[in-house]
Amino acid sequence: MKITAVNVLHVKPRFTFVKIATDEGITGWGEAVVEGMSRTVETALQELKEFLIGEDPTRIEFLWQAMYRGLFYRGGPVLCSAISGVDQALWDILGKSLNVPVYQLLGGSVRSRIRMYKHVIGDTTEEAVQSAKQAVAEGFTMVKAGLEAKPRFVEGPAFIAAQVERMEAIREAIGPHIDFAIDFHGRVSPTFAIQLAKRFEKLDLLFIEEPCLPENVDAMVTVARSTSIPIATGERLYTKWGFRELLEKQAAAIVQPDLAHCGGISEGRRIAAMAEVYYAGFAPHNPLGPINLAASLQVSAHAANFVAQEHVTLGEGYLKKPFEVNEGYIELSDQPGLGIEVDEIQLKDMMYEGNWRSPRWFHDDDGSVADW
Repeated sequence: MKITAVNVLHVKPRFTFVKIATDEGITGWGEAVVEGMSRTVETALQELKEFLIGEDPTRIEFLWQAMYRGLFYRGGPVLCSAISGVDQALWDILGKSLNVPVYQLLGGSVRSRIRMYKHVIGDTTEEAVQSAKQAVAEGFTMVKAGLEAKPRFVEGPAFIAAQVERMEAIREAIGPHIDFAIDFHGRVSPTFAIQLAKRFEKLDLLFIEEPCLPENVDAMVTVARSTSIPIATGERLYTKWGFRELLEKQAAAIVQPDLAHCGGISEGRRIAAMAEVYYAGFAPHNPLGPINLAASLQVSAHAANFVAQEHVTLGEGYLKKPFEVNEGYIELSDQPGLGIEVDEIQLKDMMYEGNWRSPRWFHDDDGSVADW
């Protein structure tokens, strides 16, 4: 079998799909995007395409090594996201060619269904509470909420009080038996994150996500040692090398690689295995599309240390048969490859140029840059 084509499809609202064709008629799908830089990733994919055409798609590890190590400059979000999309598609092809799901090729599943969680959304506390209640009514056993937008590096007591009030209201609305996580989104300083975490400890959180940016691992360690709440991070880290120091210093209790960024299924399963050595959980990051969700579910089915799976879409309008969540879980599929069929007819109406831009936030009072 040989690769005959590598196509890139930008799909609304901000997804980028990779479609790889073979001379045996088997097609694989992957997802590769750096939010706000879709066309940059497309350029990287076009450059990788020159090497991939004519190669055997079942030599996944060889192709991964060649794409990553074949360049003098390694890593980073653009290259690793491009590799991720290709890697997902290659696993999809291999699974389809052998008529087995990808998780079987990884060594089989360790669970029969995958626990999902839902985002709490709302500009006001009242809207957030209603969103949380709706998630529980739909059967989810876990929800995640974020800090309010545009916090400063360090804030005063008024901001802290507002966050505590918001999160207490959500906890009260969902009750004590629903797992609850809070995403700091790397928006505040480590010192301020510690202040917030101290106030949040009474909420019995499952984890705090990105209390600060992971670029300074020692700072993350300081936060982790200051609170009893487990720390989760990893969406902005790429490949196993990006997670090495984080795990060695036990800066996080849960790793969150994004399989559309970290190096795909191949690297995602290695990161999960690395985390297991340090007794850390594995909760794949995924605010992206249904193909990345499908890839994440395959690794989540296999990883012994899996915690919960993030999602923003179940594939309505993208897949012929969207995923279904029942009682907060997606049942494990026995369909080959990634277990999905992309609806290319509907996809035609959702194509765009890939020019979605990440929001640029500025503080209202002085116009300085705020973190999204």
